[in-house]
Amino acid sequence: MAAKDLFHDAVKQALLKDDWIITADPLKIKIEGVKLEIDLAADKIIAAQKAERKIAVEIKSFLNTSAITDFHAALGQFLNYRLALQMSESDRILYLGVPVDTFESFFQEKLPQEAVKVYQVKLLIYNPVEEVIMEWKN
Repeated sequence: MAAKDLFHDAVKQALLKDDWIITADPLKIKIEGVKLEIDLAADKIIAAQKAERKIAVEIKSFLNTSAITDFHAALGQFLNYRLALQMSESDRILYLGVPVDTFESFFQEKLPQEAVKVYQVKLLIYNPVEEVIMEWKN
């Protein structure tokens, strides 16, 4: 089993506070011989729409000295996980969990913004101290 991100529990608590039901911790996917583990899976009933929303979240802390190195790894992981979800659970939407301070600094630079746009990366911006979701970026 892969090591949990430093902010794993903070994001989990933030989702629970937002009335999500954690359905897997981690979400294990196997595509033929390849085994993957996405940090969290969660479901939420949307009463007004009478529908269920299913998500998966790959949580990243961006605590290394090089944000671009962390971003390279996170983006590659995100793209592979999204493909695996499309192959196994096509109704589950993948989000990349990013701490608010990283979003407000590094993610405002041109390269990360363009990558998020081109690769259609959905972001869950969280505050690890307050354990709340600050914003969903689709």
